[in-house]
Amino acid sequence: MSLGFNIARGSYAPDVLIYAGIDEAGYGPLLGPLCVACSVVAVEGLDPSRPDLRAPNLWERLKDAVCDSPSDKRKRIAIADSKRLKGAKEGKSHPLRHLERGVLSAVATERTLPATDDELFAALGVTVGPPNESPWYASVTPLPLALEADALAIAANRLRVAANGAAVRFARIACDALDGTQFNELAVRSQKSDMNFEMAMRHVNRIWSEHGQHHPRVVVDRHGGRMHYREPLQLFFTEASITIVAETDSLSRYRLEDRRGTITISFEVESESRHLPNALASMTAKFTRELFMERMNRFFRSHIAELKPTAGYVEDGRRYLKDITPTLRALGIASERLVRSR
Repeated sequence: MSLGFNIARGSYAPDVLIYAGIDEAGYGPLLGPLCVACSVVAVEGLDPSRPDLRAPNLWERLKDAVCDSPSDKRKRIAIADSKRLKGAKEGKSHPLRHLERGVLSAVATERTLPATDDELFAALGVTVGPPNESPWYASVTPLPLALEADALAIAANRLRVAANGAAVRFARIACDALDGTQFNELAVRSQKSDMNFEMAMRHVNRIWSEHGQHHPRVVVDRHGGRMHYREPLQLFFTEASITIVAETDSLSRYRLEDRRGTITISFEVESESRHLPNALASMTAKFTRELFMERMNRFFRSHIAELKPTAGYVEDGRRYLKDITPTLRALGIASERLVRSR
């Protein structure tokens, strides 16, 4: 089935909803990038001009190919909160198998399967600085990492067929990342929560610029106790008129208008359990971060063969930093280029 619009030209049929989710991975670690990802899904057969339009259940629409559980008798593709899908390091199967299967299958609905993490990063539009500034991220990892290529191709085709049949298109899957150096530079003038918010709003800004005349709906995963977002939204979108739609313990929703059109932004607690685009964004951010950590571990293990790899979280990150400190000194690498200041 062919959707009635062309993303590149911004020409839309009147009954296509632009439905997006934004989530992060790596907010708390000591090492490795902070990744904020976005997935934009176009759904045919819905009237975006209705302000009361409810978000569609994409797990139901795509049920022939996807599910929300890592255990499925039909062997469908799991799309869920990344914390539910990453396996244990000591498990029988590769810990990234579900993340890889979901992210690469979704990316491959609009392009060929990436053969390396470099190709995936190009598709997602993610970078973390020049290789000469971050040599620990300079290597390339062949993909798939956790699956057989043939099995992944079958899964990707299964999702492509289901999406076409349901008039659903994965219009954009993207990720932004901050490495240690970038994070520390921004931390001088911003709180960590502000950095996370600003990275999310950059995704929102791109969606609004591309699809504003079509009233896109964007859901951002909400962290912490913040309930009121009108002021930070106004500071970021200075020319927008902002209407508060709802502010509750679990949901903060706003309708914004400017010369580009109207957009509705919702900040929701545990959004990955209710919105497939958010679940996919969560998986994309996590998989991207894991691939960068794969590169970091490979770099330092090339200098310290017995080095135990790390995921970068605080306690183990301190152990890892202690182990690599002699190597950092020998290579003339300042620790603050890797280690977050807070």
